[in-house]
Amino acid sequence: MSRILVIEDDEDINRLLCRILKKEGYEVTSAYSGTEAKLRLEQEVPDLILLDLMLPGMKGEEITEYIRNERKSNVPIIILSAKTAMENKVELITMGADDYITKPFEPQEVLLRVMAALRRAGMTESGKQGNEKTPEREFTYKNLSLNSVSRRVTVKEKEISLTPHEYEILFILLQQPQKVFSRDTLYETVWNNGYFGEDNTVNVHVSNIRKKIAAIDKEEEYIKTVWGIGFKMA
Repeated sequence: MSRILVIEDDEDINRLLCRILKKEGYEVTSAYSGTEAKLRLEQEVPDLILLDLMLPGMKGEEITEYIRNERKSNVPIIILSAKTAMENKVELITMGADDYITKPFEPQEVLLRVMAALRRAGMTESGKQGNEKTPEREFTYKNLSLNSVSRRVTVKEKEISLTPHEYEILFILLQQPQKVFSRDTLYETVWNNGYFGEDNTVNVHVSNIRKKIAAIDKEEEYIKTVWGIGFKMA
């Protein structure tokens, strides 16, 4: 079970984050100020940190610097902030943050970013390092199967080769096949960058996934375009 530290001084937002994370099976601890967060980090470094910037005691930037420079820790840090300027995002990423989510946020977006950050850090669903044994998790949809441990994707039991970004997009869609994911959510989650509306990257990758699936199964539709919004499983 991955351990997440939520550092957020707004009690309502802190409680919301804790609730949605606990519902997904994460072990969650809260801190409501930079000073409290530092004390908790001195006792134990979690597997991931959700960090607000405007904190009493110590600012989020100071906490980030403390984690990276004093603690020498590579724990994933996801910033949650109402600051939308690109220079703020660039500054925090340069300081050592792994991702940046702008408030207000969608709970599902936070969960996806957390899952992606833990995967990049080599953490499995059980919260242990990837070289330890963990139960396999299989997602199936029509004639398609995806194994989240081996990252193996098959169509009619024939394996297809996906790029890392193609795999991440398909993995996100398969987890909630009835949900429509916007292009900006997919882009920000998979590429960890801001989406500027005219970038065709997500469309190209979805088109490539469709072609690879259709090469084996032409009869079924797997990914549906929801015009003006994004994509969902068909």
